[in-house]
Amino acid sequence: MEDIRHITAEQLTEFLLQNGEKKFRTAQIEEWLWKRGALTFGEMTNLSVALRQLLEQHFTFQRTAIERRVQSSDGTAKYLFTLHDGCQVEGVLIPSGQRVTACISSQVGCALKCAFCATGTLGFTRNLHFSEIFDQYMLMNREAEQLYGHAISNIVYMGMGEPLLNYENVMESVRLITAPAGPGLSPSRITLSTVGIAEGIRRLADDGFKPEVALSLHCADELKRSLRMPVTRSNNFAMLQDALRYLHEKTGKRITIEYLMLKGWNDSVEDARKLFRFCMPFPVKINLIEYNATDSGYEKSPEENVQRFVAFLESKNMVVNIRHSRGQDIDAACGQLAKKGETRL
Repeated sequence: MEDIRHITAEQLTEFLLQNGEKKFRTAQIEEWLWKRGALTFGEMTNLSVALRQLLEQHFTFQRTAIERRVQSSDGTAKYLFTLHDGCQVEGVLIPSGQRVTACISSQVGCALKCAFCATGTLGFTRNLHFSEIFDQYMLMNREAEQLYGHAISNIVYMGMGEPLLNYENVMESVRLITAPAGPGLSPSRITLSTVGIAEGIRRLADDGFKPEVALSLHCADELKRSLRMPVTRSNNFAMLQDALRYLHEKTGKRITIEYLMLKGWNDSVEDARKLFRFCMPFPVKINLIEYNATDSGYEKSPEENVQRFVAFLESKNMVVNIRHSRGQDIDAACGQLAKKGETRL
Protein backbone atom coordinates (compact mmCIF):
# COMPACT_ATOMS: atom_id res chain seq x y z
CA MET A 1 0.00 0.00 0.00
CA GLU A 2 1.09 3.56 -0.67
CA ASP A 3 1.91 6.07 2.06
CA ILE A 4 -1.02 8.50 2.11
CA ARG A 5 1.47 11.35 2.39
CA HIS A 6 3.00 10.42 -0.96
CA ILE A 7 -0.11 11.25 -2.98
CA THR A 8 -1.23 14.74 -4.00
CA ALA A 9 -4.30 16.51 -2.67
CA GLU A 10 -5.87 16.09 -6.10
CA GLN A 11 -5.30 12.34 -6.04
CA LEU A 12 -6.75 12.14 -2.54
CA THR A 13 -9.84 14.09 -3.61
CA GLU A 14 -10.35 11.78 -6.58
CA PHE A 15 -10.09 8.75 -4.32
CA LEU A 16 -12.62 10.20 -1.85
CA LEU A 17 -15.15 11.12 -4.56
CA GLN A 18 -14.86 7.67 -6.13
CA ASN A 19 -15.74 6.19 -2.75
CA GLY A 20 -18.77 8.38 -2.11
CA GLU A 21 -17.10 10.89 0.22
CA LYS A 22 -17.35 14.68 0.08
CA LYS A 23 -14.56 16.83 -1.36
CA PHE A 24 -14.11 18.80 1.89
CA ARG A 25 -12.77 15.65 3.55
CA THR A 26 -9.50 16.27 1.69
CA ALA A 27 -8.84 19.44 3.70
CA GLN A 28 -9.62 17.61 6.95
CA ILE A 29 -7.25 14.77 6.13
CA GLU A 30 -4.53 17.17 4.95
CA GLU A 31 -4.81 19.07 8.23
CA TRP A 32 -4.26 15.86 10.18
CA LEU A 33 -1.27 14.98 8.03
CA TRP A 34 0.55 18.29 7.77
CA LYS A 35 -0.65 20.45 10.67
CA ARG A 36 -1.19 17.94 13.44
CA GLY A 37 1.35 15.38 12.23
CA ALA A 38 -0.92 12.35 12.56
CA LEU A 39 0.77 9.01 12.02
CA THR A 40 -2.32 6.80 12.29
CA PHE A 41 -5.80 7.03 10.81
CA GLY A 42 -7.22 6.41 14.27
CA GLU A 43 -6.05 9.87 15.32
CA MET A 44 -8.33 11.52 12.73
CA THR A 45 -11.25 11.78 15.10
CA ASN A 46 -13.38 14.21 13.05
CA LEU A 47 -13.67 11.57 10.30
CA SER A 48 -16.27 8.85 10.46
CA VAL A 49 -15.20 5.38 11.53
CA ALA A 50 -16.17 4.12 8.10
CA LEU A 51 -13.90 6.65 6.36
CA ARG A 52 -11.01 5.90 8.68
CA GLN A 53 -11.40 2.21 7.92
CA LEU A 54 -11.54 2.96 4.17
CA LEU A 55 -8.29 4.92 4.37
CA GLU A 56 -6.64 2.17 6.40
CA GLN A 57 -7.64 -0.41 3.78
CA HIS A 58 -6.00 1.55 0.94
CA PHE A 59 -3.15 3.56 2.46
CA THR A 60 -0.45 3.29 5.08
CA PHE A 61 2.08 5.46 6.94
CA GLN A 62 5.79 4.89 6.47
CA ARG A 63 6.54 5.89 10.02
CA THR A 64 9.60 7.61 11.39
CA ALA A 65 10.26 6.80 15.04
CA ILE A 66 12.60 8.15 17.71
CA GLU A 67 14.99 5.31 18.45
CA ARG A 68 17.13 7.14 20.97
CA ARG A 69 17.43 10.48 22.70
CA VAL A 70 20.59 11.77 24.37
CA GLN A 71 20.61 15.04 26.29
CA SER A 72 23.68 17.19 26.85
CA SER A 73 24.65 18.98 30.04
CA ASP A 74 23.91 22.25 28.20
CA GLY A 75 20.33 21.18 27.36
CA THR A 76 20.98 20.20 23.74
CA ALA A 77 19.18 16.99 22.76
CA LYS A 78 20.25 14.62 19.98
CA TYR A 79 17.82 12.19 18.37
CA LEU A 80 18.40 9.01 16.44
CA PHE A 81 15.47 8.40 14.08
CA THR A 82 14.69 5.02 12.57
CA LEU A 83 12.94 5.21 9.20
CA HIS A 84 10.40 2.77 7.78
CA ASP A 85 13.09 0.72 6.01
CA GLY A 86 15.43 0.54 9.00
CA CYS A 87 17.74 3.34 7.84
CA GLN A 88 18.69 5.88 10.50
CA VAL A 89 19.42 9.60 10.64
CA GLU A 90 20.06 12.08 13.43
CA GLY A 91 18.57 15.42 14.41
CA VAL A 92 19.36 17.90 17.17
CA LEU A 93 17.39 20.34 19.32
CA ILE A 94 19.33 23.38 20.55
CA PRO A 95 17.62 25.53 23.21
CA SER A 96 18.58 29.16 23.82
CA GLY A 97 16.24 31.17 26.03
CA GLN A 98 12.85 31.35 24.34
CA ARG A 99 14.35 29.99 21.12
CA VAL A 100 14.62 26.34 20.13
CA THR A 101 16.47 25.46 16.93
CA ALA A 102 16.03 22.10 15.22
CA CYS A 103 18.88 20.74 13.11
CA ILE A 104 17.36 18.44 10.49
CA SER A 105 18.85 15.81 8.16
CA SER A 106 18.10 15.58 4.44
CA GLN A 107 19.90 12.36 3.45
CA VAL A 108 20.85 9.03 5.00
CA GLY A 109 24.59 9.52 5.25
CA CYS A 110 26.49 11.78 2.88
CA ALA A 111 28.47 11.23 -0.31
CA LEU A 112 30.68 14.33 -0.12
CA LYS A 113 33.38 13.02 2.25
CA CYS A 114 34.53 16.29 3.81
CA ALA A 115 37.63 15.32 5.78
CA PHE A 116 36.59 16.89 9.09
CA CYS A 117 32.96 15.71 9.17
CA ALA A 118 31.98 12.46 10.89
CA THR A 119 28.84 12.07 8.76
CA GLY A 120 30.97 11.77 5.64
CA THR A 121 32.52 8.58 6.99
CA LEU A 122 29.12 6.85 6.76
CA GLY A 123 28.90 7.07 2.98
CA PHE A 124 25.63 7.74 1.16
CA THR A 125 22.63 5.42 1.38
CA ARG A 126 19.65 7.37 0.02
CA ASN A 127 17.73 10.63 -0.04
CA LEU A 128 15.03 11.29 2.52
CA HIS A 129 11.47 11.66 1.26
CA PHE A 130 9.87 14.99 2.15
CA SER A 131 7.56 13.17 4.58
CA GLU A 132 10.61 11.82 6.46
CA ILE A 133 12.09 15.31 6.70
CA PHE A 134 8.73 16.62 7.88
CA ASP A 135 8.53 13.80 10.47
CA GLN A 136 11.82 14.93 12.02
CA TYR A 137 10.35 18.40 12.50
CA MET A 138 7.04 17.16 13.96
CA LEU A 139 8.63 14.62 16.31
CA MET A 140 11.24 17.08 17.58
CA ASN A 141 8.61 19.81 17.93
CA ARG A 142 6.69 17.61 20.37
CA GLU A 143 9.94 16.92 22.20
CA ALA A 144 10.79 20.63 22.35
CA GLU A 145 7.47 21.44 24.00
CA GLN A 146 8.00 18.70 26.58
CA LEU A 147 11.67 19.42 27.30
CA TYR A 148 11.80 23.20 27.09
CA GLY A 149 8.18 24.36 27.19
CA HIS A 150 8.58 25.99 23.75
CA ALA A 151 7.84 24.87 20.22
CA ILE A 152 10.60 24.87 17.62
CA SER A 153 11.27 28.48 16.58
CA ASN A 154 13.99 27.90 13.97
CA ILE A 155 15.10 25.14 11.62
CA VAL A 156 18.51 24.58 10.08
CA TYR A 157 19.02 22.04 7.32
CA MET A 158 22.48 21.26 8.67
CA GLY A 159 22.10 17.63 9.75
CA MET A 160 23.17 14.60 7.77
CA GLY A 161 23.47 15.03 4.02
CA GLU A 162 23.70 17.80 1.43
CA PRO A 163 20.24 19.44 1.02
CA LEU A 164 20.86 20.61 -2.54
CA LEU A 165 21.53 17.03 -3.65
CA ASN A 166 17.99 16.17 -2.50
CA TYR A 167 16.47 19.32 -3.93
CA GLU A 168 12.84 18.40 -4.62
CA ASN A 169 12.23 16.67 -1.28
CA VAL A 170 13.90 19.43 0.70
CA MET A 171 11.90 22.13 -1.10
CA GLU A 172 8.64 20.27 -0.55
CA SER A 173 9.43 19.84 3.15
CA VAL A 174 10.06 23.59 3.42
CA ARG A 175 6.75 24.27 1.67
CA LEU A 176 4.87 21.99 4.06
CA ILE A 177 6.50 23.37 7.21
CA THR A 178 5.85 26.99 6.18
CA ALA A 179 2.35 26.44 4.77
CA PRO A 180 -0.44 28.38 6.57
CA ALA A 181 -2.50 25.17 6.49
CA GLY A 182 0.44 23.36 8.12
CA PRO A 183 2.78 24.39 10.96
CA GLY A 184 3.09 27.86 9.41
CA LEU A 185 6.70 28.50 10.41
CA SER A 186 8.04 31.72 8.86
CA PRO A 187 10.52 31.08 5.99
CA SER A 188 12.85 33.63 7.60
CA ARG A 189 13.28 31.19 10.50
CA ILE A 190 14.64 28.45 8.23
CA THR A 191 18.22 28.19 7.00
CA LEU A 192 19.44 25.82 4.30
CA SER A 193 23.14 25.04 4.55
CA THR A 194 25.12 23.77 1.56
CA VAL A 195 28.77 22.92 1.01
CA GLY A 196 28.45 24.69 -2.32
CA ILE A 197 26.49 23.02 -5.11
CA ALA A 198 26.54 25.86 -7.64
CA GLU A 199 23.75 24.53 -9.83
CA GLY A 200 21.52 24.06 -6.79
CA ILE A 201 22.21 27.58 -5.53
CA ARG A 202 21.22 29.02 -8.91
CA ARG A 203 18.09 26.90 -8.83
CA LEU A 204 17.20 28.35 -5.42
CA ALA A 205 17.48 31.81 -6.95
CA ASP A 206 15.28 30.92 -9.92
CA ASP A 207 12.68 29.35 -7.62
CA GLY A 208 12.50 32.45 -5.41
CA PHE A 209 13.67 30.58 -2.30
CA LYS A 210 12.55 32.55 0.77
CA PRO A 211 14.46 30.94 3.67
CA GLU A 212 18.05 31.89 4.45
CA VAL A 213 21.03 30.30 2.71
CA ALA A 214 24.36 29.42 4.33
CA LEU A 215 27.52 28.28 2.57
CA SER A 216 29.74 25.89 4.53
CA LEU A 217 32.95 27.27 3.06
CA HIS A 218 35.51 26.49 5.79
CA CYS A 219 38.49 27.50 3.65
CA ALA A 220 38.92 30.29 1.09
CA ASP A 221 42.06 28.80 -0.45
CA GLU A 222 40.67 26.80 -3.38
CA LEU A 223 43.48 24.24 -3.55
CA LYS A 224 43.50 23.58 0.19
CA ARG A 225 39.71 23.32 0.24
CA SER A 226 39.64 20.86 -2.66
CA LEU A 227 41.97 18.52 -0.76
CA ARG A 228 39.67 18.42 2.29
CA MET A 229 36.32 19.03 0.58
CA PRO A 230 36.34 17.14 -2.76
CA VAL A 231 33.09 18.83 -3.87
CA THR A 232 35.27 21.88 -4.66
CA ARG A 233 36.69 20.10 -7.70
CA SER A 234 33.30 20.06 -9.45
CA ASN A 235 32.11 23.35 -7.94
CA ASN A 236 35.11 25.65 -8.13
CA PHE A 237 35.28 29.09 -6.54
CA ALA A 238 34.41 30.95 -9.74
CA MET A 239 31.25 28.83 -10.11
CA LEU A 240 30.35 29.32 -6.45
CA GLN A 241 30.87 33.07 -6.50
CA ASP A 242 28.81 33.42 -9.67
CA ALA A 243 26.00 31.35 -8.16
CA LEU A 244 26.00 33.28 -4.89
CA ARG A 245 26.07 36.61 -6.70
CA TYR A 246 23.13 35.41 -8.80
CA LEU A 247 21.24 34.36 -5.66
CA HIS A 248 21.74 37.78 -4.11
CA GLU A 249 20.68 39.59 -7.28
CA LYS A 250 17.52 37.50 -7.63
CA THR A 251 16.43 37.38 -3.97
CA GLY A 252 18.20 40.30 -2.26
CA LYS A 253 19.53 37.89 0.36
CA ARG A 254 22.72 38.34 2.31
CA ILE A 255 24.63 35.05 2.31
CA THR A 256 25.80 33.46 5.55
CA ILE A 257 29.32 32.03 5.36
CA GLU A 258 29.97 29.15 7.77
CA TYR A 259 33.67 28.80 8.55
CA LEU A 260 35.02 26.05 10.78
CA MET A 261 38.16 27.19 12.59
CA LEU A 262 40.86 24.51 12.38
CA LYS A 263 44.25 24.89 13.99
CA GLY A 264 47.06 25.47 11.51
CA TRP A 265 44.93 24.82 8.44
CA ASN A 266 42.62 27.79 7.87
CA ASP A 267 43.06 30.13 10.85
CA SER A 268 45.88 32.49 9.83
CA VAL A 269 45.52 36.16 8.96
CA GLU A 270 46.36 35.22 5.36
CA ASP A 271 43.42 32.81 5.43
CA ALA A 272 41.23 35.66 6.69
CA ARG A 273 42.45 37.83 3.81
CA LYS A 274 41.49 35.11 1.30
CA LEU A 275 38.07 34.81 2.93
CA PHE A 276 37.55 38.56 2.58
CA ARG A 277 38.43 38.36 -1.11
CA PHE A 278 36.06 35.43 -1.68
CA CYS A 279 33.20 37.38 -0.12
CA MET A 280 33.74 40.64 -1.99
CA PRO A 281 31.21 40.02 -4.84
CA PHE A 282 28.15 39.82 -2.55
CA PRO A 283 27.03 40.89 0.95
CA VAL A 284 27.70 38.32 3.67
CA LYS A 285 27.74 37.69 7.35
CA ILE A 286 30.40 35.29 8.61
CA ASN A 287 29.92 32.69 11.32
CA LEU A 288 33.19 31.36 12.70
CA ILE A 289 32.48 27.93 14.19
CA GLU A 290 34.37 26.25 16.99
CA TYR A 291 35.60 22.85 15.84
CA ASN A 292 34.06 19.76 17.44
CA ALA A 293 36.35 16.80 17.97
CA THR A 294 35.86 13.75 15.73
CA ASP A 295 38.30 11.04 14.71
CA SER A 296 39.64 13.18 11.86
CA GLY A 297 42.80 14.32 13.65
CA TYR A 298 42.00 18.05 13.41
CA GLU A 299 42.10 20.43 16.37
CA LYS A 300 40.17 23.60 17.08
CA SER A 301 41.94 26.91 16.60
CA PRO A 302 43.58 28.54 19.64
CA GLU A 303 41.71 31.58 20.93
CA GLU A 304 44.50 33.95 19.91
CA ASN A 305 44.27 32.75 16.30
CA VAL A 306 40.52 33.24 16.30
CA GLN A 307 40.83 36.76 17.65
CA ARG A 308 43.46 37.75 15.05
CA PHE A 309 41.21 36.29 12.35
CA VAL A 310 38.21 38.29 13.62
CA ALA A 311 40.23 41.47 13.97
CA PHE A 312 41.34 41.36 10.34
CA LEU A 313 37.82 40.75 9.02
CA GLU A 314 36.34 43.48 11.19
CA SER A 315 39.02 45.87 9.94
CA LYS A 316 37.46 45.26 6.50
CA ASN A 317 33.97 46.06 7.87
CA MET A 318 32.84 42.45 7.66
CA VAL A 319 30.04 41.22 9.95
CA VAL A 320 31.54 38.39 12.03
CA ASN A 321 30.01 36.16 14.71
CA ILE A 322 31.79 33.49 16.75
CA ARG A 323 29.64 30.39 17.24
CA HIS A 324 30.49 28.27 20.25
CA SER A 325 29.42 24.67 19.90
CA ARG A 326 26.56 23.07 21.79
CA GLY A 327 26.11 19.40 22.62
CA GLN A 328 29.74 18.38 22.21
CA ASP A 329 29.56 15.91 25.11
CA ILE A 330 26.92 13.87 23.25
CA ASP A 331 28.43 14.18 19.74
CA ALA A 332 25.59 16.49 18.70
CA ALA A 333 27.59 19.47 17.49
CA CYS A 334 28.34 20.44 13.89
CA GLY A 335 30.21 17.69 12.04
CA GLN A 336 29.66 15.08 14.74
CA LEU A 337 26.45 13.40 13.55
CA ALA A 338 27.32 9.76 12.93
CA LYS A 339 24.66 7.74 14.81
CA LYS A 340 26.52 7.41 18.09
CA GLY A 341 25.57 8.15 21.68
CA GLU A 342 24.32 6.66 24.91
CA THR A 343 20.58 6.32 25.54
CA ARG A 344 19.25 8.69 28.20
CA LEU A 345 15.46 8.76 28.01
